[in-house]
Amino acid sequence: MGVIRKSITFTEQQDTFIKSLIEQGFYTNDSEYIRDVIRKDQESRKHIVDLQEALIDGIESGPSDATISSIWDDAIKEYEGKK
Repeated sequence: MGVIRKSITFTEQQDTFIKSLIEQGFYTNDSEYIRDVIRKDQESRKHIVDLQEALIDGIESGPSDATISSIWDDAIKEYEGKK
């Protein structure tokens, strides 16, 4: 994957914040921080799309014959199976 160089502008407050993260050892430089922010944003947006798709699937599937009690029981079983 090629590297593209970009020039971006920060406010003084943003620059101070990034520098403090670097000084604390969270990142080694500005670019590493920006790449991490972009990765997290990409992941967040993917989760939102996945959630929207699940909601659409649920709406399109119509009403359920399951009772609240059976749904709750299934959720507990699934949760306990993941422990």
